[in-house]
Amino acid sequence: MIIVIRKRVFLFSALFFCFLTGLASILWFGHTPAVPAFAARDGAPVTVVVDAGHGGEDGGAMSPDGVEESRLNLEIALRVNDLLRFAGQRTLLTRSEDITTSDPNLDTIRQRKVSDLKNRVALVNSTENAVLLSIHQNSLPSSVVTHGAQVFWNRQEGAEELAETVQDALNSSVNIGNEKRPKLIPITIYLMKNITAPGIIVECGFLSNPEETNRLQQPDYQLKLAAAITAGYLRCAAGEEVP
Repeated sequence: MIIVIRKRVFLFSALFFCFLTGLASILWFGHTPAVPAFAARDGAPVTVVVDAGHGGEDGGAMSPDGVEESRLNLEIALRVNDLLRFAGQRTLLTRSEDITTSDPNLDTIRQRKVSDLKNRVALVNSTENAVLLSIHQNSLPSSVVTHGAQVFWNRQEGAEELAETVQDALNSSVNIGNEKRPKLIPITIYLMKNITAPGIIVECGFLSNPEETNRLQQPDYQLKLAAAITAGYLRCAAGEEVP
């Protein structure tokens, strides 16, 4: 028992050290901050809504060996939430366990999926001065070599700048040699189309790529992703821009 506890303490300490090291390497110290991109408005502090995509019976994308997107989304989202709170940010999770947010007693999977999305939209839109960080995984079975994390933004003010700083943080930490550019999300994506807050979707990796799927399941890699997302948000919130 003592050995198990010591191993857990050591693992936590190692992961925390990795976070601090990664955060320090991603954040740009010494720059004069501009006007904060996200600040208290009409007395309401900024609330970062951390959304773990899918959940419950809606597993989302799946790797060839059966790894479900929803579980990875939740594990990474919980780490992002913890790091943001550690940095002093006000946060709200759309879900904290592997469940759907749909209304109960609906008959079909389709009805429950629609209800789930509507409830997420309602949560964001009812949260004063919200910013949405939605965590997802990608998949492209036609190209199993495709890999890397990419950010997509909605059409609300401040979302593009947030996508740029988060993408830059991901490029400098997990996408080295495979840098990607953030993109405007298609208007067909219900969640991002209907929220009234600035929001981004972070596609953390490709479940169609076996090597990346293996990395995405590792706690230290999940922490690295979470640290990059957190650092990108903090940079944008402080008013820093990607050069």
